[in-house]
Amino acid sequence: MSESVVLPALGESVTEGTVTRWLKNVGDSVEVDEPLLEVSTDKVDTEIPSPVAGVVEEILVQEDETAEVGAVLAKVGDGNGSGDSEPAGDSAAPAAEAAPEQEQAQPSQHQQQSEPEPQSQAASTSGGDGASSSGDSQSVVLPSLGESITEGTVTRWLKSVGDSVEVDEPLLEVSTDKVDTEVPSPIAGVVQEILVQEDDTVEVGGELARIGSGAPASSSDSAPSAEDTNSAGEAQPKADAQQEAAPQQQEAPQQEAPQQEAPQQEAPSAPASAGAAGYEKPAPSDEQADSAPKAPAASSPAAEAPVASSAEPSDSNAGYVTPIVRKLAHEHNVDLSSVTGSGVGGRIRKEDVLAAAERASSAQTAPSAAPAQAAAAPEVSELRGTSQKMSRLRKVIAERAVASLQSTAQLTTVVEVDVTRIAQLRQAKKDEFLQKSGSKLSFLPFFALAAAEALRTYPIINATVDGDSITYPSTENISIAVDTERGLLTPVLRDAGSKNLSEISGEIADLAARTRDNKLTPDELSGGTFTLTNTGSRGALFDTPLVFLPQVAILGTGAVVKKPVVISGPEGDSIAVRSTVYLALSYDHRIVDGADAARFLTQVRERLEGGQFEANLGI
Repeated sequence: MSESVVLPALGESVTEGTVTRWLKNVGDSVEVDEPLLEVSTDKVDTEIPSPVAGVVEEILVQEDETAEVGAVLAKVGDGNGSGDSEPAGDSAAPAAEAAPEQEQAQPSQHQQQSEPEPQSQAASTSGGDGASSSGDSQSVVLPSLGESITEGTVTRWLKSVGDSVEVDEPLLEVSTDKVDTEVPSPIAGVVQEILVQEDDTVEVGGELARIGSGAPASSSDSAPSAEDTNSAGEAQPKADAQQEAAPQQQEAPQQEAPQQEAPQQEAPSAPASAGAAGYEKPAPSDEQADSAPKAPAASSPAAEAPVASSAEPSDSNAGYVTPIVRKLAHEHNVDLSSVTGSGVGGRIRKEDVLAAAERASSAQTAPSAAPAQAAAAPEVSELRGTSQKMSRLRKVIAERAVASLQSTAQLTTVVEVDVTRIAQLRQAKKDEFLQKSGSKLSFLPFFALAAAEALRTYPIINATVDGDSITYPSTENISIAVDTERGLLTPVLRDAGSKNLSEISGEIADLAARTRDNKLTPDELSGGTFTLTNTGSRGALFDTPLVFLPQVAILGTGAVVKKPVVISGPEGDSIAVRSTVYLALSYDHRIVDGADAARFLTQVRERLEGGQFEANLGI
C-alpha cells in the first residue's frame, strides 16, 4: 500500500516551494522522520522528512521544479503493494503475517522481554493506535508563537508513540511564516498518541499529542512472538528475523549459543544503517532476514569483526543533519561520520561540527609548524564553474530591494568619526565587562546606543511612511543585520534608547546566535523602525546600505582602523595615530532631507568622539 508525500504548509504567506535536491531515489528505503528531500521557499531552505517508513516507489516532482503547497511530491510504500499492515488491528492472525515487516521497521522492540497477548501484538503492527488507552494522559497543544501567528505546520516529530519524553525536551518541529521552531514537551511521560501528522497545519491552541505516565501496550509486543512462531512451521522466516534482531536475549538455550554468538555483532548494523546518518544500506528484506543468521555461522570470527566495527560510526553520528550543519561541515572539511552529536537523539549540531574542526586544527598545528613560512593556498569554492538557481529567500530579497529602489528616493551621507577614546575605554574595561556581563565589549553596542539617542532627538530618521502620512514611533526598535547561511536577516533590538551597553551587547549577541541557529520567534524579526548594519565586520571601510520599506533609514558602520590623523590643539596642529571609522547613513529622500541626515550623523559623531560611556556600561 502506497502513501503520498505532500508539500506541507511552510508558512502563512508561502504558497509554493522548489525541490532543490532529492535525498532518496526510487527503490531506496526510508524510515519515519528520515529526510526525504530538500525544498526551498522564499523564507527558508528546509528538509522534508518522510511521514512513513517504506520504499520510495515514485518521485512526482523533479529537482528544480516548483510545487504548490499540498501537491504530491512522491509515493512511499512497502515495496510490494500488499498493504498487510492495514487490517492488523482486526485479529491476531493478520498480525502474525505482518510481524516480519513490523520487525524491520521497529527493530528496537525486539529487545523487550514481556509476554503480551496476541491482541497487543495486533495493536503493535497497526502503528501504536491502541497506545492512547491510558486514562492519565494529558494534551499537548500548539503554543502561541507570536502575536501575528494563528497557525503552524508540523514539519517533523522528534518523538514517536511509545517514546519517553522529559519536561522541556523538544517534542516536534513546527514551521510558521516567520520561523521554524521546536515545541518542547510541557510534561514528562510517554507519548501515547499523535493527533496531528507531519505536514498537517493546526491552529494555535490545537491539540497535537497526548502524553501519559505509562508505556503504551505495543512497546513490548514483539519479544514473545519468537516463541509463538517457533511452534508454527509456517512462521520460520519470522523466527529467523527475530533471531537476528534480538540475539542479545540472555534466556536463550545453551545449545543455541554458538549460533547466536555471531549475529550478536551483526544485529545492530541493520537498524543503524537505515538511519539518517547513512543512506547506503536499506532495512533488511525478508530474504535477507532468512539468510542472515546462516552466513555468520559459517564465517570465521575474523570476518565478523568488520561488521561490528562498521556499526559504531553509524551510531555515533545518527540523527537529523540540517543543510546548515552539512554545509558547515563541508566548509571545515569535517567528516560527519566521525562526529558524535550532542543534540536530542544524537543529532549533530553546529557546535559539534565547530568543535570537531577545532580539534582537527589543533592536531595539525604541530606537523605544520615547520613549513609555516609557506603561504596557505586560497580556498576554491565548490560553486566555481557551476550554475545554480537562486533560492526562494534570495528571490524575495531581490524583489524587495528592487521595489524599495523603485518606490523611494535613496541617497547616502558619510561621516568619519574618531573613536580613539572608545577604543581606550574598551581596552581598560573589556575584561571586567566580560566577567560581569558575560559578553564581549565590541564597538557595535556603542554605535547602537549613540544611534538610539540621536533617533530620539531626530525622530524623522526613525519614522515610517504610509501613503501621504508620516508615522513617528514611540520607541527606537533597531533592526540588527545578521549574515546567515540562508541570507541576510534582521532581528530587532527593542527599545534600544532605554538600554545600557551591557544590555545592548548581551541582546545583540543573543539575537545573532539564535538567528544563525534559526531559533528566533516570529515577533523578534518584525517591528523594526531603524536598521544598523555592521559591514565593517568583514573589513569594509564603508558602503551605501539599502533602505528596506517601511523604514526610511539605515546606518552602516565600517571597519575601525588606525591611521595618522591631523589633530588641532592649543599648540597648533599635529599628527597622531588615531582609531577611526566611517558611518554611512542611507535614507529615503521623500521625507528625510540631507540636512536631517547631517544633523543626525553629527550628534552620533559627537557622542562617539566624546567617549563618555563609563556611566552607560551597566556593570
